[in-house]
Amino acid sequence: MTILTAPIELPEANSDYDKVRRTLAYITENWRNQPSLESIAEHVGLSEPHLHHVFRRWSGLSPKSFLQAITLDYARSMLRDSASVLDTAYEVGLSGPSRLHDLFVTHEAMSPGDWKAGGEGLMLRYGYHPSPFGEAIAIATDRGLAGLGFVDQGDYGAALADMARRWPKANFEQDQALTAPLAARAFDPALWRPETPLRVVFIGTDFEVRVWETLLRIPLGRATTYSTIAEKLGKPKAARAVGSAVGRNPVSFVVPCHRVIGKSGSLTGYHWGLNRKQAILGWEAGHAGSIRD
Repeated sequence: MTILTAPIELPEANSDYDKVRRTLAYITENWRNQPSLESIAEHVGLSEPHLHHVFRRWSGLSPKSFLQAITLDYARSMLRDSASVLDTAYEVGLSGPSRLHDLFVTHEAMSPGDWKAGGEGLMLRYGYHPSPFGEAIAIATDRGLAGLGFVDQGDYGAALADMARRWPKANFEQDQALTAPLAARAFDPALWRPETPLRVVFIGTDFEVRVWETLLRIPLGRATTYSTIAEKLGKPKAARAVGSAVGRNPVSFVVPCHRVIGKSGSLTGYHWGLNRKQAILGWEAGHAGSIRD
């Protein structure tokens, strides 16, 4: 693998997300004590009105409603009609410019030969960009977005290495100009338009690609389970294999692996951290209008 680097010039990190992240971490660590909004705000270093304003600006929800969106009860409600949601999506199909989900995505898969070669001879370009969920890394080919991940604690090298290990024989070159419009297209709801679909290139095994295609059928504000996906693929006993493929999804957020949860409604793990998964689901609840204050 060859990685070519250039000086990194990044905008300031998303300060709203940082406050949300610290809020979620504090609640996760202290949930048994049922911390009050006052104590949460004090921990984050904000007044209650300011914390309320931050959540409103970031997700469209008050802190109380946002927290409702990441509870077990709300997760269970998202699952109730998940099977029928996927059934409808399969009936609609994925051909042509069909609406795959709320980001308006079209996709193609790299040939099995290219995948087996580990990406040998493939040039992948990357860049770092702001997102609602912290700094993001975008990976692209000439045909579209191939990877989307997150940078934790300012460790850009680790974020790049995490993505690069998926295609160990590919070459990597920094190209902010190429990846910037793809990142903006992924994260900015104002750009989610069917007439300008985001092109995604899947680089994985045939089974992984089939799982990732199924993830695209889960609408904003909904959720499904590993076993339901396995059933839709005609492999009802392959829930564990589905879980592995979901975990290897290289295009986070756009291919919504965060919308796969446990049968009980538990959020389970997430490659980019459970707090980020909670944040994404809460943010989506606000944008989907599925929770009202």
